[in-house]
Amino acid sequence: MPDRIGLLRLMHAFNWDREGWYLPLAEAVKGLSAREAAWQPPGGGNTIWQTLNHLNFYNELMVNRITNTPGGPAVETNEETFGATGDPEDEEGWAAAVVRAHELAERVDAAVGKLTEAELGRQLQNGGTMAEALVSWLMHDAYHTGQIVLLRKLQGSWPAQR
Repeated sequence: MPDRIGLLRLMHAFNWDREGWYLPLAEAVKGLSAREAAWQPPGGGNTIWQTLNHLNFYNELMVNRITNTPGGPAVETNEETFGATGDPEDEEGWAAAVVRAHELAERVDAAVGKLTEAELGRQLQNGGTMAEALVSWLMHDAYHTGQIVLLRKLQGSWPAQR
């Protein structure tokens, strides 16, 4: 049975690239074009590209929090973390967002792997502990990955057989 840090790393693996009961983020964005990533659902809402921007923002924030590194991305509202809808013609921009997600996934895993059990109890500025922040963040990533899959199904870019 893994310890708490091992369980957190396992949860991150399921969120990022290990299939289990739900699809991981790496698979959810795999094979998408910029046009598909920038597609806006009828009635409004965030695009897949915006959702990935949001996840990248919070994954970088978590790396900084885990490593106790000051700075990082700054925004005034949560809405700012989503950014623009994305340019349907910007394949390089979309590819860069996906590469960034891969890089952050590796950095997160490495950072969590260096934590000690004692550090999981460290109090953060928001009043919670590091362990609470990590569990909440992992749930956040899973939630938004589900949104990406739903958007792909709505737009018809999800494979009929998977």
